[in-house]
Amino acid sequence: MAKVTDTVTRLAAPIVEEKGCELWDVEYIREAGEWYLRVYIDKEGGVSINDCEAVSRPLSDALDEADPIEGSYTFEVSSAGADRPLKKPEHFAKMMGREVEVRLYRAVDGQKAVVGTLTGYDSGDVTIAAPTGERVFLKADIAQVRLYVTF
Repeated sequence: MAKVTDTVTRLAAPIVEEKGCELWDVEYIREAGEWYLRVYIDKEGGVSINDCEAVSRPLSDALDEADPIEGSYTFEVSSAGADRPLKKPEHFAKMMGREVEVRLYRAVDGQKAVVGTLTGYDSGDVTIAAPTGERVFLKADIAQVRLYVTF
């Protein structure tokens, strides 16, 4: 049996692309006792509420028809966000040269978060150019990598 996220990704990708957007990620998670199906989209120039609505309506219909999830859940379509997490190899490839924050499970050199320019990705290991020089973080040590946004 396919994972819910894989099934939803297959259903969502053509709908998202037809609406002029890119499918960034799909999450199916339990929060506070409730299940949430979240579809994150992206678009050059940013995602608007109209983009989310344009994807949400036909995707909701497709989900109702395919019925890949037993039980009830809350369905959301949202922008990937300016500080989006990078999870897949294609995310890292697309964001090469951008500033990221690498969050670690435990402190390294007294830091649990390091900001720098993404310069490499290899099987989960992440390389950044930080103010202190180039740093390589092993997949096993990384809790999360996000785009870093300054205001």
